[in-house]
Amino acid sequence: MRIVYFLVQAALIGCLLSCDSKQNIAKAEPVAAVTTETPSTEKAVVYQVFTRLYGNTNDTNKPWGTAEENGVGKFSDFTDTALADIKSLGTTHVWYTGVPHHVLVRDYTAYGISNDDPDVVKGRAGSPYAVKDYYSVNPDLADNPAQRLEEFDALIARTHAHGMKVIIDIVPNHVARNYQSLGRPEGISDFGAHDDTSVTYARDNNFYYVVGEDFEVPTAVDYQPLGGEAHPLADGKFDESPAKWTGNGARAPQPDINDWYETVKVNYGVKPDGSYDFARLPAHLRGAHWRQHAAFWVDKDVPDSWRKFYDITQFWLARGVDGFRYDMAEMVPVEFWSYLNSAIKQTNPNAFILAEVYNPDEYRNYIQLGLMDYLYDKVELYDTLKAIIQGEAKPAAIIPIQARMQDIEHHMLHFLENHDEQRIASPEFAGDPFKALPAMVVSVTLSSSPTMIYFGQEVGEPGAQDAGFGKPSRTSIFDYVGVPNHQRWMNDGAFDGGQSTDDEKALRNYYKKLLNLSVSEPAFTGHYAEIHQWNLDQSTRYNEQLFSFVRWRAGQKILVVVNFSAQNSSVSLELPPAIANQWGPVISATDTLEHRPVSIEGQQLSLELAPYGSSIIHIKTER
Repeated sequence: MRIVYFLVQAALIGCLLSCDSKQNIAKAEPVAAVTTETPSTEKAVVYQVFTRLYGNTNDTNKPWGTAEENGVGKFSDFTDTALADIKSLGTTHVWYTGVPHHVLVRDYTAYGISNDDPDVVKGRAGSPYAVKDYYSVNPDLADNPAQRLEEFDALIARTHAHGMKVIIDIVPNHVARNYQSLGRPEGISDFGAHDDTSVTYARDNNFYYVVGEDFEVPTAVDYQPLGGEAHPLADGKFDESPAKWTGNGARAPQPDINDWYETVKVNYGVKPDGSYDFARLPAHLRGAHWRQHAAFWVDKDVPDSWRKFYDITQFWLARGVDGFRYDMAEMVPVEFWSYLNSAIKQTNPNAFILAEVYNPDEYRNYIQLGLMDYLYDKVELYDTLKAIIQGEAKPAAIIPIQARMQDIEHHMLHFLENHDEQRIASPEFAGDPFKALPAMVVSVTLSSSPTMIYFGQEVGEPGAQDAGFGKPSRTSIFDYVGVPNHQRWMNDGAFDGGQSTDDEKALRNYYKKLLNLSVSEPAFTGHYAEIHQWNLDQSTRYNEQLFSFVRWRAGQKILVVVNFSAQNSSVSLELPPAIANQWGPVISATDTLEHRPVSIEGQQLSLELAPYGSSIIHIKTER
């Protein structure tokens, strides 16, 4: 949920993350104690699906269309055939986005579910980050909404049967304005049920309040709920008294239309002045094992919201979910993450914990203190690769990023698409998915970190639909809509590309080969050294639009070289002396990605790279 985040980040830091929030936490510098000396032996591939869109075969795509008009995908669309297809891409984890029951404009009162007010719903199908009931799932996704949890349980079982793990979203920073859980277990109360609404803040209140003022629906000249369609609840009013702080930290009773107005901010014991109302983490826990973090919290009294999310995550772990993706994790104090993630690891030590964090200065805090397994590498690698693709940066810009990340490189998940970002094939990004292939090769092979792809990326989906609330360049997460390129690959459930173009099939085959190489080759979880700058300085047949590096482990040595240019490139490059001396003389070189010839003369390798071409070269040496 990154949209408008950067517009409010400065204000939020001033409100809730003041200088006081940094005291008693050790400085976030790379330290030897947490540097992985032995690289990880596992590399993950996360396949993100927007669950309600994945199986939809309807191609109407009417702006603001209903589920009946535009169609909606179901849990049952993830058949054995579909899951085998996902697995064929080298996938280890499926992130089912939009599973927890969130607000939406569709009548499910027959199942005891209250109607949601369009004035505080984004789109018609609703934002997956405005969760209404953490103990249930989106009824849109079930063939029988009365059995929606059981249908999701069956999907978990099917996914596991295909050798993949299940990840779902948890959004601790905020919940829907009309949060109301029908499925909560006995003894668990709703968010805000016991709040003292006569005060702005109390430690065990779940929300912050604008005392004495009622909530007012935001207005905008160019926006109407449901595109202006008449609806009995779309009257510009929503009953909330007193008003709560909005999800992005806005404190006005009437948030701005660009605020996260459909959500309310959860209180974690952070006072309005930014000071903390809970125990702080001691410096010695930086980089410590999760068991030590768990022991620290045993005798601590924590705010009520902490306990609520403990209960929520334990509920999903008990149902077989294998991990969580945390939305806007840096808007929640790091101590909470230490508390929650150490509890999760006690239940499932192998749980996959991924967090959306955009401030590089906080990366090590959230990894070493907050116990996140993985963070989005958005601000550093993604933004740089996008700039290279768009001609706004040179490939050499990758070098300092990888150097800065060396102590935490395994923890920085790489991607070129997700539900928040522009589709590669959109005119606003690259306009052609093949232009991004060298960046994809770099993203996948540069480090031992996981790789994530977004469904449809592998067949060049451009996200061109004006779906209503969601606009072109991103596949809408707010509307009922079809995804044309993916639908052609899906081919009415055959998942064989029967309706795909030749280019779409070629692109998918490339992704399949690349991703499977990444999880099968030991070198990609081994050591790294860039050889780009040395070759740029030495060779006349090596140019600044190329990028190259080597990876090695346990007797396997790999050279990766990519061409970011639209021109053919005749490349000659050498292993720098430090690498050549360690590896010994080169005996043979085989390109396992494109199977193109690689000539060897001494330590010099020569090959031809097509426009946007790449080589993954296995090198055999005397040592």
